[in-house]
Amino acid sequence: MAGRQLASKWLKTEALLTDPQVAPYIPATESYGGDTLVSMLAEHEMVVIKPIVGTGGNGVIRIEKVGTGYLVTYKKRTVHADTLNSLQNVLDRMKLKRRYLIQQGIRLARIHGRPLDYRVKVVKGRGRWEFRAMVGRLAGPGLFVTNICKGGSLLQLRHALRLSLPHIKRRQKRNEMRQLTRQCIAILESSFPGIGELGFDYGLDQDGKIWILEVNTRPS
Repeated sequence: MAGRQLASKWLKTEALLTDPQVAPYIPATESYGGDTLVSMLAEHEMVVIKPIVGTGGNGVIRIEKVGTGYLVTYKKRTVHADTLNSLQNVLDRMKLKRRYLIQQGIRLARIHGRPLDYRVKVVKGRGRWEFRAMVGRLAGPGLFVTNICKGGSLLQLRHALRLSLPHIKRRQKRNEMRQLTRQCIAILESSFPGIGELGFDYGLDQDGKIWILEVNTRPS
């Protein structure tokens, strides 16, 4: 049984932010709007806009401040906007009809120039949670989303860590990921009783710091 489903990325993020040990792992996140777009870009220079309800990397947009302008990437297309006004015009033409959140962009560690993140899948069976998968997900050529349905490919966790961050202690990083997962399970199960399956998407930046990018209650 998959258990309770919770589609809202916002609700799951809010729950995790209540824990002072977990909060530092979460990128700055706000509800998307014109004002938050300006303030987040001023502070972080790269942001990701994603639907509050959505799966498979659909509808995800990356915006990066470059010099005095902005690069807007959606799917495999990148558009340059010279000013904040022209950036807003680009986003308006995309007709973002759903509710979105805006998140601090993380400069993920890469393999041959392609960004990489990690999926940790856990399932509750017979009253206890079990780890079912810990894998790396490498974005397809020219893409920044790593979802398998968007052309991403799976790698063994240790192999992905070794190729992307050869200087870090791989066993230590894997243990940190497992411990963080256990802490998050406890928070989410307390906040949303009845969940039985979780998929954690973790990013490691170029310094090896772990970031919680997203949590799914119906992981593929």
